[in-house]
Amino acid sequence: MDESTLAALRSAGPDCGHIAAAAEAEAEAEAEAEAEEAYPLGGRPSSLAGRSVTNKVLAILAAFSVDTPELNLTELARRAQLSVPTAHRRVAELLAWGALERTPQGRIRIGLRLWEVGSLAPRGLALREAALPYLEDLYELTHENVQLAVREDTEVVFVERITGRRAVPVHTRVGGRFDIHATGVGLALLAFAPPDVRDRVCASPLQQYTEWTIADPLTLRTCLGTVRAKGYAVSDRQITSDTLSVAAPILSLDGTARAAVSLVVRSDGAHPGPLAIAVRAAALGITRALASSEGRHLTGRNAPGSRDVVGMV
Repeated sequence: MDESTLAALRSAGPDCGHIAAAAEAEAEAEAEAEAEEAYPLGGRPSSLAGRSVTNKVLAILAAFSVDTPELNLTELARRAQLSVPTAHRRVAELLAWGALERTPQGRIRIGLRLWEVGSLAPRGLALREAALPYLEDLYELTHENVQLAVREDTEVVFVERITGRRAVPVHTRVGGRFDIHATGVGLALLAFAPPDVRDRVCASPLQQYTEWTIADPLTLRTCLGTVRAKGYAVSDRQITSDTLSVAAPILSLDGTARAAVSLVVRSDGAHPGPLAIAVRAAALGITRALASSEGRHLTGRNAPGSRDVVGMV
């Protein structure tokens, strides 16, 4: 609404006061929306100018994290870099669809509908269904932490975990991400990843979690070569000083890792060799289960990673 129309409504007297106020509010909302598109950070030019509705919705969903699973509208708008009115509109739509939900205290959190959709991801649902019997067997054998993970570019995403009350505490969670160069599953995935992925990881800064974390690219390349030769990875106190992880890749027919399975135990007194036999047997079993579900057949001779564990499954 232009200024001349607003001026006419203001001068029309008290009978048009409510109309004028409503018109002014509408004009302010329009101006704010335009300003947000041009300067989403509140008056300063930004690379986020001209964001689409989809981009804004994704920013709202990305605002939630393990540390901030619940937010109020103001917090959500700030983290998503949106104005409060825009965040309010998008959140209302997400609440109606079920992607978000309100807590009894009125805060906002991720809704069950979003989890339902996410569970349909092929690398989550199909992999978990094929792997779960072997993960359960591995847990019953050891009563230690059992983990299943996939690679997402240069990060690890955990898709399943079984843990016991007496198992060593771990920092991972289902759906959580972690650096690929330090965890057992990460090393197993990286060792059997395409060469360009290994090159990108080795060319990037390697975060050091403990004094034993591999933070040198040349040392990491040597470690990955050892993993490929042995068929399993050992991460000894690289994430925390009290844990040791032994992991094996779940390989595709082309030799690349589609997932990895691991045991995480206390580092004191741990013997990686026997753990590796059990972990590799589980990885081979999962490989065969996936092949069967996909209509393929693997024999002991052509099953990936089957060299010294084929007789165990």
